[in-house]
Amino acid sequence: MELQPPPTTATKLSELDGAAADEDDLSPIEEVRLTVTNADDPSLPVWTFRMWFLGLLSCGLLSFLNQFFAYRTEPLVITQITVQVATLPIGRFMAVALPEAKFRIPGLGPRLFSLNPGPFNMKEHVLISIFANAGSAFGSGSAYGVGIVNIIKAFYHRGISFFAGWLLIITTQVLGYGWAGLLRKYVVEPAHMWWPATLVQVSLFRALHEREEQRMSRAKFFLIALICSFSWYAVPGYLFSTLTNISWVCWAFSNSVTAQQIGSGMQGLGLGALTLDWTAVASFLFSPLICPFFAIVNVFAGYALIIYVVIPIAYWGFNLYSANIFPIFSSHLFTVQGERYNITAIVNDKFELDIPKYEEQGQIHLSMFFALTYGFGFATIASTLTHVAFFYGREIYERYRASHKGKADIHTKLMRRYKDIPSWWFHLLLVVTLVVSLALCIFLNDEVQMPWWGLVFGSALAFIFTLPISIITATTNQTPGLNIITEYIMGVILPGRPIANVCFKTYGYISMAQAVSFLSDFKLGHYMKIPPRSMFLVQFIGTILAGTINIAVAWWLLNSVTNICQDDLLPPDSPWTCPGDRVFFDASVIWGLVGPRRIFGQLGNYRDMNWFFLGGAIGPIIVWLLHKAFPKQSWIPLINLPVLLGATGMMPPATPLNYNAWVLVGTVFNFFIFRYRKQWWQRYNYVLSAALDAGTAFMAVLLYFSLGMENKGMTWWGTHGEHCELAACPTAKGVKVDGCPVH
Repeated sequence: MELQPPPTTATKLSELDGAAADEDDLSPIEEVRLTVTNADDPSLPVWTFRMWFLGLLSCGLLSFLNQFFAYRTEPLVITQITVQVATLPIGRFMAVALPEAKFRIPGLGPRLFSLNPGPFNMKEHVLISIFANAGSAFGSGSAYGVGIVNIIKAFYHRGISFFAGWLLIITTQVLGYGWAGLLRKYVVEPAHMWWPATLVQVSLFRALHEREEQRMSRAKFFLIALICSFSWYAVPGYLFSTLTNISWVCWAFSNSVTAQQIGSGMQGLGLGALTLDWTAVASFLFSPLICPFFAIVNVFAGYALIIYVVIPIAYWGFNLYSANIFPIFSSHLFTVQGERYNITAIVNDKFELDIPKYEEQGQIHLSMFFALTYGFGFATIASTLTHVAFFYGREIYERYRASHKGKADIHTKLMRRYKDIPSWWFHLLLVVTLVVSLALCIFLNDEVQMPWWGLVFGSALAFIFTLPISIITATTNQTPGLNIITEYIMGVILPGRPIANVCFKTYGYISMAQAVSFLSDFKLGHYMKIPPRSMFLVQFIGTILAGTINIAVAWWLLNSVTNICQDDLLPPDSPWTCPGDRVFFDASVIWGLVGPRRIFGQLGNYRDMNWFFLGGAIGPIIVWLLHKAFPKQSWIPLINLPVLLGATGMMPPATPLNYNAWVLVGTVFNFFIFRYRKQWWQRYNYVLSAALDAGTAFMAVLLYFSLGMENKGMTWWGTHGEHCELAACPTAKGVKVDGCPVH
């Protein structure tokens, strides 16, 4: 989706130089030629007071808000696009208000500096956005390693020092930066490595910096929408919280377990569930306003197939794995009697599996939905690999070969004007990070559990997979998720140690994901002609600052909110249920503490789920063969099994309520408004998304500091959740669960 007409300077170099580019210098990728300008102004200042002030402020604010919201039932992720939109009017205001006087800084020679070197320019804006996004992989909001601290303190009720947690977070984030530096010349500089997702950012930057001629400027629209979003969130966020999850089927059938299982948006299938709360719309799947409609359709098709066809057949039709003994939709772990599994009872003093206590309590059982989630997760991993290999294998190979044999395009030539980053910067950073990580594993092993060889093994996996995964992402915009594979491997090698398992996953998979995210930012800087050394420092400083704020906010909330993450001990309307950390904790139990052999292996109940690996691998091959057999049928290659099978990849912790709202809002804006009011969409769609995110976030923080910390809440029907208490009940006869009728 183009945000503006193709550049009129498509066949020229920098207009300042007046040098004409040869036709062969243009990018070989049409999308890049239509979106990225071939002009550059090297004289534009980037190391400005405005950049540092807004960059540090944005990084700190986003790190605080995203970590703060990560614990809430509907976690709102403030994205990079919000920063892009929100900082533009502030930057322009600073360009008008700051003094232009020049001065010298002692110790930096005769060079003159100014707080206001001229108009707020696009390069400053890009660096501010990259600064703000430096601490999260693919816009995830916060450092992944914080989840380890959360499950140790809030779920296992054990201890970890602040210093060990900080080291764990910083090293896992920076390690990925080291991989990115080593591979930058292979997947950033070559023109055939074009990173499709970055073109959305390029389009938005160029659209925001166009001259404002209409009466309703983007800045004015942003301010109005921000105020409306800020004001409205007081209703679902405090006064009438039931508006967050309107499950009217439960209200109509208040005594029916089956009806509430079908209608509950939080604990059931969510049929008819609605929301008037932006946090529920944008939680987990991010803002639907920035997702293209074809992706929304793919996600909806897979979601509807799994939730409204596969799950009901498995639960009510075949009663697979005695499904009716357990809730239909839950991320909790259960005993064979349908009771919550007491995880802390099977952990010994060494923070390892107590086998006698485990055998006494019995095997772990999952809800039907949670079990199938893992099965579809297996299928998604396998199908992604075969889908990319068969549908994009030749293209990836040809583009990778062309990236070595082909000559530099116009963007790479323009970037050669700037000083490159010395390789030893990355080598030193990588060596120091690995040494500190080894020290963490050796000297603080009682807190992180992972042996030194686990770090070496995980780092080797990350290094091996970063290049192929980066190439796949750079050419197809698909990033295979290998997190379950890393959990599975460590669970087989070293069962019984939950923290070692999640640490291995973080060092092995997340450092790779972080590297791919960094490389994507490097490509954005490449297209926007940002000096490489500026990119390096902004990303590095932003990563350290964001990780430090993440752990500080986590530490504060974990020690100040009573019973945080314990949804069975919290009030029914409490927002501090930590849905993401609940799933992270369950994964640590399944793969680490108990181990895959006792759940998905010969000693477990769910060994048949391993067949999903085979089915997922074969599926894309069948689609590819059909495409070759019937090449005129254009709909066949549109069957994207990784997207369909992975549609519910965020569930849990996401719920049907989130998916219903996301699909509905996304369809309205990215189909109807995009098709019938394209000029409005082009001008205001992303601005509206940013305003909704920012306004909701600011009101939520204000409510917490003004009312939440003092426990000043309202109590009436409209603040008691979604009123679907029976949705979490089993339907099997004779099973007794507190608060549920016995059939």
